[in-house]
Amino acid sequence: MINKLIANMIPLFPKKLIWVFSKRYIAGQNIDQAVSVSKHLNADNMKITVDLLGEFASDLSEATKNKEEYLEIIERFEKEKISGNYSLKPTSFGLLLDKDICYSNVREIVAKAAEYNNFLRVDMEDSPCVDLEIEMFRKLKAEFPNNVGLVLQSYMRRTMQDVEDMMDMHSDETPLNFRLCKGIYVEPKEIAYKDYQEVNDNYVKLLDYMLRNKIYVGIATHDKPLVKAAYELIEKYNVPKDKYEFQMLYGVTPDLRQSIVDKGYTMRVYVPFGNEWFGYSTRRLKENPKMANHIIKALFVRG
Repeated sequence: MINKLIANMIPLFPKKLIWVFSKRYIAGQNIDQAVSVSKHLNADNMKITVDLLGEFASDLSEATKNKEEYLEIIERFEKEKISGNYSLKPTSFGLLLDKDICYSNVREIVAKAAEYNNFLRVDMEDSPCVDLEIEMFRKLKAEFPNNVGLVLQSYMRRTMQDVEDMMDMHSDETPLNFRLCKGIYVEPKEIAYKDYQEVNDNYVKLLDYMLRNKIYVGIATHDKPLVKAAYELIEKYNVPKDKYEFQMLYGVTPDLRQSIVDKGYTMRVYVPFGNEWFGYSTRRLKENPKMANHIIKALFVRG
């Protein structure tokens, strides 16, 4: 109840106050700031994946605008020779308005990344989007087999079945490429695990399957027990270092992130930016009020 109250109140605070928190986890409000942050991460031996904030386009003209912005982002980041790739949320490109137009928008972005022999990750959103986003991924991978990946969430009960169903697209030459995360959206218990240990156990089960079957996986977690479990699985299956990577959000658990880099593992940092930072931050709170405590702490304690 207290978390919900805080979550409902925070969007009423002045934007300048919210930015005190948000700027630790958002790379900036414009592309110049995102480029600067990305270069610093590269200099610290970390790769990046960049994401323009904004989701749930309200009309198709907004979806087109978002597509044009992404094409500009790719051109700029490639010109700056940044070591990184791209992530996007399909609802920003009209997924819930017209799935065919959305596909056309996202395909154009993937094609632009492929021109530079680069890669785009399709983010997974809440449960009404899952089937649509898997369908989109299938179509994109058929045309761009080594230039597109998908996010999967361990708190969804269906995820193992989804992975198994997608194995028909997997081969040594064109491996599946997933980012495995826990998931943040609030979902009914009938379709999503709620208990912390259940979510973690399913994460390890999924990671074991992926590494064992030579699926390229972005191990996206800030949870020390999961990082430890990943180390153990990598050793168990003797997985080459070019067949997986660790991933973390910008500004989150920097000490743990550095410890992984120091061990010689590939680290990719998720770099969100854009002038939609305020809406992004407040939506995250409404979706998951438990974050409110972390936000209050983050105003005073970094990391």
